[in-house]
Amino acid sequence: MRGTLGRVLQLDSGSPNIYTFLTTKKRGDFIAVIKAPTEDLKMLARLMRAEAEGEGKLGMLLAGNVMVNRVYANCLDFNNIRTIPEMVYQSPGGFEAVQRSYFYQRARNQDVRLARRLVQGQRFSPAENSLWFYRPTGACPEEWFGQPNVGRYKAHCFFSPTYADCSEVYR
Repeated sequence: MRGTLGRVLQLDSGSPNIYTFLTTKKRGDFIAVIKAPTEDLKMLARLMRAEAEGEGKLGMLLAGNVMVNRVYANCLDFNNIRTIPEMVYQSPGGFEAVQRSYFYQRARNQDVRLARRLVQGQRFSPAENSLWFYRPTGACPEEWFGQPNVGRYKAHCFFSPTYADCSEVYR
């Protein structure tokens, strides 16, 4: 494995589904991304669309950040969630969209391209470290089940764990 930008540098010893990629983040650090076979990538794309299509491409990327974060976080509600299918169908604590027929439509190519960006390590503020999001009827609360609000994009509020609760999501 070559050490060039965007190439897999090493397999993270914690899981066979976690890889470390060199990124262009300002600090020059590494971030973990998940292994995603084609069918898993399509599943992620379908979930992103079902959960956030009304928020546009950035909204779908933000929701997708939360989804990818859940796969590699291995903390709190997401211990032992190591693959995209495990994240998608997690119960309790999974996504409502899997209960609707819209999720089961064929993945669109444009959505698969967005999902690929996430599994390759791209992160978007305010969801770069978030493990939860939801759509309130009004303003975003300061906390949601004890987790701090880190921002809003259109209708969705995003919540990240503290570093003490889940340092893995801050890699």
